[in-house]
Amino acid sequence: MVTKAQDRRKVRLSRALGVALTPKAARYLEKRPYGPGQHGRTKRKQDSDYAVRLREKQRLREQYGIREKQLTSVFAEAKRKEGLTGENLVELLEMRLDALVLRSGFARTTAQARQFVVHRHILVDGKLVDRPSFRVKPGQTIEVKAKSEALEPFQVAAAGGHAEVLPTVPEYLNVSLDTLQATLVRRPKRAEVPVQCEVQLVVEYYSGR
Repeated sequence: MVTKAQDRRKVRLSRALGVALTPKAARYLEKRPYGPGQHGRTKRKQDSDYAVRLREKQRLREQYGIREKQLTSVFAEAKRKEGLTGENLVELLEMRLDALVLRSGFARTTAQARQFVVHRHILVDGKLVDRPSFRVKPGQTIEVKAKSEALEPFQVAAAGGHAEVLPTVPEYLNVSLDTLQATLVRRPKRAEVPVQCEVQLVVEYYSGR
């Protein structure tokens, strides 16, 4: 369960990074589209190239709710794969179990999706998986455990209760909300993934370290 202090932190962080990390933060950004603090309304001085790249990396990391070590590890893997490193990076992050639980509409926020996985409510191909970082493969099916379906959060999800705060379900997912099941039909493409990030700046950040 997210505390009020954690909620406030997400709102402040969202305003600092310029990206909504929760539905509540999205409402605040509509009202106050500037950074937090007494200098939030004033025009900031020109940021250095490093600061711009760092902020973009933080934007990506916070949208997936992962630690720096995790993002660094996935970046190294993305760099080894064929194709553009930035696109590989987002595609690999998007195949995380908690990310797909969110995209499927089973959860309202990234934190709630991660909580559902950790609390052992989610199955992949009929097997219980409690690691949010578990990478789902194309063809695999995600579903809510039968014993958990009656819980209020999942009843809300099954009724489409998160539709107003979540992006449209991307085409790489085949979702049946009423049965709380979703299948990853293929690898995500960067252009389809609903994260706000200039991934090339993230690549430049890690490449320049």
